[in-house]
Amino acid sequence: MTAVVLDSVSMSFNPGTTREVNALDGIDLSITEGEFVSLIGPSGCGKSTLLRLVANLVEPTEGRILVNGTSAEQARRDHTYGMAFQQAGLFDWRNVRRNVELPLELAGWDRGRRRERAEEMLALVKLDDFADHMPWQLSGGMQQRVAIARALATHPPLLLMDEPFGALDEMTREHMQAELLRIREATGSTIVFVTHSIPEAVYLSDRVVVMSPRPGRITRIVDIALTGDRDDDTREDQAFFAGITEVRESLRAVEGYQSHGGVDDR
Repeated sequence: MTAVVLDSVSMSFNPGTTREVNALDGIDLSITEGEFVSLIGPSGCGKSTLLRLVANLVEPTEGRILVNGTSAEQARRDHTYGMAFQQAGLFDWRNVRRNVELPLELAGWDRGRRRERAEEMLALVKLDDFADHMPWQLSGGMQQRVAIARALATHPPLLLMDEPFGALDEMTREHMQAELLRIREATGSTIVFVTHSIPEAVYLSDRVVVMSPRPGRITRIVDIALTGDRDDDTREDQAFFAGITEVRESLRAVEGYQSHGGVDDR
């Protein structure tokens, strides 16, 4: 079953004015249920805009978007996706459990069901012992795990992630990547993931979508040939290095890549 379809999607901000910005042009992309797809490209190429279009936080100028078989707007109303950003975005005046409960509260769940689901999600991200802590008492990596638990609280079939590990140190980032794959295995969620890191995209993904400078277009889709469970040994696998090389060369082939800041090669 197809989780996300983007059909000839274009996006312009302030169309018809002197401030018009063409962010995306002619995006065609289909993502299968249960697939992990990363979006990568130069800064300003429209990766985050594309994610926000899928989330129906903005409307496309042209084209059609389907999410889990319905319009993007209906998917938003039905809470059939969760979203995590670069910053965890937790509310400092709510403890960890109540932060995870927030989308359930907005959806009208009663207190008992909210608490039960929040504790289930915190156990999934291995933070059940921290339910009563305040966000400022947690490390950056722990805060991001709370944000992921919150995004998954309604058991959405689709998870949208906009550079969720970009602000973390390298060791924490690698740990969070492994945790995300474990959570994906446990939930079966489809994941669309924005990143600037080539190794991160290759380690996590089934496919990596390479985008051009603005207006963003899909220039290539790289299939990642990693097999079996992904762990620390995966990062020493020849297939991992081959995937990094293929994505890097695809990016370097993009016109204007070097002048638009490139991406993180770590």
